[in-house]
Amino acid sequence: MPKEVRPAELAASVYATLAEKHAAGRKLFGRPLTLAEKVLVAHLWDLSGTRSAPVRKKTTCDFRVDRVAMQDATAQMAILQFIQSGKKAVAVPSTVHCDHLILARKGAKDDMASATEVNREVYEFLRTAAAKYGMGFWKPGAGIIHQVVLENYAFPGCMLIGTDSHTPNAGGLGTVAIGVGGADAVDAMVGDAFQLLWPGVIGVKLVGKLSGWVAPKDVILKLMGILTVKGGTNSIVEFFGPGAETLSCTGKATICNMGAEHGATTSVFPWDASMKRYLEWTKRADVAKLAEDHAALLRADPEVYAEPQKFYDRVIEIDLSAMEPMVVGPHTPDLARGVSRMKMDAKENGYIEEITYGLIGSCTNSSYEDMDRAASVARQAVKHGLRVKVPLLVTPGSDKIDETIRRDGQMAVLEEIGATVLANACGPCIGQWKRDDAAAGRPNSIVNSYNRNFPRRNDGHAETASFITSPELVVAMALAGRLTFDPTKDELVAASGAKVKLAPPHGAELPEKGFEGGEGGYLAPADDPSQVSVAVSPTSERLQLLEKFAPWDGKDIEGLPVLVQAKGKCTTDHISPAGPWLKFRGHLDRISDNLLIAATNRFTGEAGRVLNVFTGGRDTPAAVARDYKKRGVGFVVIGDENYGEGSSREHAAMEPRYLGGRAVIARSFARIHETNLKKQGILPLVFTDPADYEKVQETTRVSVTGLASLAPGKDLRVVLAHSDGTKHEITCRHSMTAMQIEYFKAGSSVNLMGSKG
Repeated sequence: MPKEVRPAELAASVYATLAEKHAAGRKLFGRPLTLAEKVLVAHLWDLSGTRSAPVRKKTTCDFRVDRVAMQDATAQMAILQFIQSGKKAVAVPSTVHCDHLILARKGAKDDMASATEVNREVYEFLRTAAAKYGMGFWKPGAGIIHQVVLENYAFPGCMLIGTDSHTPNAGGLGTVAIGVGGADAVDAMVGDAFQLLWPGVIGVKLVGKLSGWVAPKDVILKLMGILTVKGGTNSIVEFFGPGAETLSCTGKATICNMGAEHGATTSVFPWDASMKRYLEWTKRADVAKLAEDHAALLRADPEVYAEPQKFYDRVIEIDLSAMEPMVVGPHTPDLARGVSRMKMDAKENGYIEEITYGLIGSCTNSSYEDMDRAASVARQAVKHGLRVKVPLLVTPGSDKIDETIRRDGQMAVLEEIGATVLANACGPCIGQWKRDDAAAGRPNSIVNSYNRNFPRRNDGHAETASFITSPELVVAMALAGRLTFDPTKDELVAASGAKVKLAPPHGAELPEKGFEGGEGGYLAPADDPSQVSVAVSPTSERLQLLEKFAPWDGKDIEGLPVLVQAKGKCTTDHISPAGPWLKFRGHLDRISDNLLIAATNRFTGEAGRVLNVFTGGRDTPAAVARDYKKRGVGFVVIGDENYGEGSSREHAAMEPRYLGGRAVIARSFARIHETNLKKQGILPLVFTDPADYEKVQETTRVSVTGLASLAPGKDLRVVLAHSDGTKHEITCRHSMTAMQIEYFKAGSSVNLMGSKG
């Protein structure tokens, strides 16, 4: 593979065969194609050998992806698995982005200096591995992975995978961008196919035009209320309609980014003029010209737009003109309401109206337009002598955004009203926030423009109620100090004592003078990889070379204890929390101590304490699992609905595997986590009857029989043996393909890869 692949070069190679492949796809399906289907068909591993049309949500297909992107927290484990493969270089263009490990505490300068020192060993591992194996490397401070990908790599019609659940951000530029675990990324990086269940397609028709205080963020917040946290599972959400063309490219990216919260495989917009402008402004006019020349291939077929109900599994129409600003939360991103209902909801649910922090930025909302709209609110505050009543933290999305808003004045005016500008990194959005104020650890409310608001997500404190809204509304609420402030109706009191009603914000889609900076943080792969060494110290507490998991022993699972039966929402943040644990993302043994530490135990209602069936005592799930492992005993985990919702972090699958987990049985799974379990050799099983979840007892022993004849579509018999001598025999289904069953038998997908050479 060439070390450097120019964006236009890659786009040209993709576009060269699109028309031919789309024609073959129409023949295969016997009908016109949606945009999502066009991109998928064009990237099938063997389109000419595909004899029957894939069935939505039923057929698993092999794809040839164009690019891989990895953020530093997940790249560590992905690269460690890549090293296991024995390959000398990546087979597709791949990049590493250092954005997750920078702790927000004082401000950009101090936080960057601290992160560089604290994470030196990890950054050096990632830098040298990237240099040696042919990957591009974006240094700490260069920006958040999704913003950098949008600015440099995404293009209409591209198929990209990334080791972060918000990879779909690139859908704002017409890319089918899918969040995956590290093992999926490794498949592509070694030159193998990327496997994916052929998704359903949900059509979202946008009409009208946003105005006033309503922002693109409000579109996805409204959609969250419609689809809920699992309504998009195993589907691609495809936006279209005249309203879509009124949105900026970065506004579209915001909408696609947060599609991860309703479980979608990804989200995507069709090619239009806003994408052309964005490509030109980000120095990719050659890509814009190519896309414009192939415009019809980068949209759904005309028949789809004429009669969408015939081609989409579901059609949702949203009138942008009729929308109001939205607020979602707390504790889940689908608890949505218009800001006008916030006072009523706060009263009815006992939400604390006084906020303790406002936070804007993150990969979801850190574009130039976002910052300009937020600054337009700040300019009004300065005019009336107002400052924020609570701390306001601002995260620019990239070095390019940072330098541009410094030049154009947005940063200065935000600082003038009291904001603190953080490093160009994820920061509080992913729990990388050293919160030192008196309210930390007590019931309190915060507002942010991020994407996730699970308990503990932002500041590590379960007592914090996190609400999500647009950046401009965060600034308005920080000026008022209240969660219930509605800028469309309410007034502030100026320094003079006069009442002030804020005017609706405005913001430029793109900087009039163009973008500043953006390239200084990039390092190309080494010209001579043989001269680069990648060292992992055997005494390191941050990094650990991987050992292969044991292959299946050919026997059924017999009489294993239940480590945890999780009650209610159990996200990957519950299974493997981030925050202070991020520093161990490259050390499987150390990070495994956080296994399921935040999951609610169904039998006690508390988190982080489970029964050891051998000793009768209680300890953390990891401590109990380690005791079982010493005894030579494995375990199973029982999950509720949508188990593994949230982040793509494969640590949530690798940790139970490392500590002896054999199976996870749940009422339902989130897509990425279910795939990660399969990749690591754990059986992900679903209760055929969801009520069987209730039959599990704390001392139940679980057997899974018939593994010798494990086959796609064939249910498995599960026996729940209780301590009183009674039993329940139930059935569980699985979605494993023939290849995924081979992962199970080999011990993991990487084991299988190694056995094939």
